[in-house]
Amino acid sequence: MRRRVRSRFPFVAVIVAALILLRLFTRSFEPAPFSFDAGKSYRVQRVVDGDTLLLADGTRVRLLGVDTPETKHPDIPPEPLGFEASEFTRRHVEGRTVTLQFDRERRDRYHRVLAYVSLDDWMLNEELIRAGFSRAETPFPYSSAMKRRFRAAEKEARDNNRGLWANRDNR
Repeated sequence: MRRRVRSRFPFVAVIVAALILLRLFTRSFEPAPFSFDAGKSYRVQRVVDGDTLLLADGTRVRLLGVDTPETKHPDIPPEPLGFEASEFTRRHVEGRTVTLQFDRERRDRYHRVLAYVSLDDWMLNEELIRAGFSRAETPFPYSSAMKRRFRAAEKEARDNNRGLWANRDNR
């Protein structure tokens, strides 16, 4: 009687192919390299949302301390003032060169770069809050000085019934 010897080649080939696919798949979720050069200038290719930018090099930047109403969330309809917040951001930075400043955390859970975005002495993060398009988001770990600055901008927006606080009795 002849004994059948099974070839291990198909099994090994499947394992190797799975490992290659796994490596390619996980690589696609790695964030693009970013040098985090404070004070360096970057060109804004487009505004994704009121609080998210896409730089010319493909890097996504999320504004620190700001959370504008959603316009592109896959599970919820656009929120009130979302389009206005996006337009505010677009009008001020799209196609322009901005300066990024960084804090303790450099990326969020979605691998976006976290930054303060400025044009000369004008800071987009602060001005979105001052215009009433965002509350000062202070539970996150960033500079106490910036938190105070953003709270003051929010107070100004509330006191002047801007954006989120328009006709709402300063809630």
